[in-house]
Amino acid sequence: MPKKRILVAPLNWGFGHATRCIPIIQELILHDFEPVLASDGAALKLLQKEFPALEAYILPEYNISYSKKEAFFKWKLLLQTPKIIAAIRKEKNVTEKLVRSQNISGIISDNRWGVRSERIPSVFVTHQLNVLSGSSTIFSSKIQQHLISKFTECWVPDVEENPNLSGEMGHLDQPPFPIKYIGPLSRFSKKDLPIKYKYAIILSGPEPQRGILEKLLLKEFERFSSPITLIRGVLEKEVKVEKIGNLKIYNYLFGKELDEVLNSSEAIICRSGYTSIMDIAKLEKKAFLIPTPGQPEQEYLAKRLAEHGLTGSCHQNNFSLEKLESLENTTGLRFNLIPSSFSAVFDLFQSE
Repeated sequence: MPKKRILVAPLNWGFGHATRCIPIIQELILHDFEPVLASDGAALKLLQKEFPALEAYILPEYNISYSKKEAFFKWKLLLQTPKIIAAIRKEKNVTEKLVRSQNISGIISDNRWGVRSERIPSVFVTHQLNVLSGSSTIFSSKIQQHLISKFTECWVPDVEENPNLSGEMGHLDQPPFPIKYIGPLSRFSKKDLPIKYKYAIILSGPEPQRGILEKLLLKEFERFSSPITLIRGVLEKEVKVEKIGNLKIYNYLFGKELDEVLNSSEAIICRSGYTSIMDIAKLEKKAFLIPTPGQPEQEYLAKRLAEHGLTGSCHQNNFSLEKLESLENTTGLRFNLIPSSFSAVFDLFQSE
């Protein structure tokens, strides 16, 4: 009997959506499904590097551009709404063609609103049931919930009860659609390795803010005396390494190499994206979070975790080495993360 083919399609926004799909893809393979990859840009390249044997298809790009100035971030996104809607329509058409031509039995879409089909079970993966957008939070959350309701189910990579990672973003009092809490997702595993680095710096997210933070951190750490590793999060044909003083810089790392660097670091400095927070919790590391300017979701997560004494945090423009001293008063992320039973999670795809 042929394996059921499940289309897995993460949004191309930094690496977070793609990397948190890695454990889902691995579980699909373990449960005797055949994952089929679909995305665009760096997200698709990342998944192809992790799973070179799997079929992969290109979806239409959202092609969003971002403001350098925090004050204009939201408004620049709003001005691109017609372009985003057009991309969603295109990916809906491409998805329907893939479902028919590639014998797809189910869909797992990580924040791609157009990757769904009425013909087969279609899942939307998100930690944002409420979309925090400042003064427009109620409006943006209603739109998100309306779009999610078009899918068969919504999977939230968190636990339903307290304590949890996503807070008000991933929890609704009366959800208007079926939700499965599938537990936090991470491609990493905790290992007891000797500490080689004081800090591992992981850069990710959309430009130009990724590059702005890189320049700021390089300037701050250029004369730092302890060993540090920095992963730039720039996907190129091959891994490149350079050294500046005690700073070891990679353009990117994946798989076991990245796993070992993070496990052999005393603490992690990164954005407060939700995928990064899930990874830190899995590794049980101390972390200093620098939210992307203009992204209320990241600002909320960083503030929430810092207020509970779990992580350190500051605004990008306020970062200095002195800010890292606050890590001494944090406990680190050490949630009791119970892995999901993916047999139950995948029940949706088992029916004929």
